[in-house]
Amino acid sequence: QVQLVESGGGLVQAGGSLRLSCAASRSILSLNYMGWYRQAPGKQRELVARIGSSGWTNYLDSVQGRFTISRDNTKNTSYLQMNSLKPEDTAVYYCVVNRFGCDYWGQGTQVTVSS
Repeated sequence: QVQLVESGGGLVQAGGSLRLSCAASRSILSLNYMGWYRQAPGKQRELVARIGSSGWTNYLDSVQGRFTISRDNTKNTSYLQMNSLKPEDTAVYYCVVNRFGCDYWGQGTQVTVSS
């Protein structure tokens, strides 16, 4: 099992930045990948970004070039740096990790971007 604690959400004006953090309860070296999903009201949950154990990354098209996912293996933490935020980025953001084929989810953190 892996417990995840997210932080860094909040309210920001359009064009601003936020950094989300996801701290894992165990070493992230054994994880296949770490990632972030988001879910806006009335919409399906969607993958925002992932980073693999070897460092590969992929991003949702609409955040490419604005968001950056990274990981710090020494702190068992992943980060999502979000720049040039838009009102349509407003959602609950969830951290997810995959370990031995099983997904583990955080509790979610609210990100609200005002216009």
